[in-house]
Amino acid sequence: MLRVSCALSAPWTVLFGPSGAGKTSLLRVIAGLTKPDSGRVILHGRTLVETGSNAWVPPGKRDIGFVSQRPTLFPHMNVTANVSFGLFELDGPSRHERVGQMLDVFQAGQLANRMPGELSGGEKQRVALARALAPGPRLLLLDEPFTGMDADLKVSILEQLTAWLREREVPALYVSHDVAEAFQTAADVLVLDHGQFQAHGPAHAVLAGHREQLLRQLGSSTT
Repeated sequence: MLRVSCALSAPWTVLFGPSGAGKTSLLRVIAGLTKPDSGRVILHGRTLVETGSNAWVPPGKRDIGFVSQRPTLFPHMNVTANVSFGLFELDGPSRHERVGQMLDVFQAGQLANRMPGELSGGEKQRVALARALAPGPRLLLLDEPFTGMDADLKVSILEQLTAWLREREVPALYVSHDVAEAFQTAADVLVLDHGQFQAHGPAHAVLAGHREQLLRQLGSSTT
């Protein structure tokens, strides 16, 4: 059972915790994919969920991008059509420009005409990230989206994504087990265990006890 209360203020907030702690469940509640038994979710002053008053905004109207560990692309659409999905308010030229911008952010421009079945796991994830950002969400939820991705490519994408989020003042809540990613994004860190927050603060303070793990990760990335 989740019993959490917090407010996100930093551009990046990394959610840490052991398996089964409730990290993915929390993201699903925020995204509207799971209804909580009690509580409320507010985004930029807009109430998305409030069980006491039965307030409920459907997932598609929350202005939230959500990318999970396993990308789910429409198999009958090529990459361009997948990323275009949800851009109905834009005219053709504007939609084409937005798709190109998003594919560039995730170094996936060369994939534009491919079908999902022709993509590797990492390529599918990059396209899923591009699709999540294309509509211009007000919050980005990421559930270990870089699993299996080449380390150098992951670092590059994180840098570009961080710049994109900062420029548009879009916060991101990011589930990760990679300590180095928390430091790279200068993130705040939330530690979740047994459905409750155990710590919240800057990465250098909250993750001070993980210094040896970070050094191992940095060492392995240079070998």
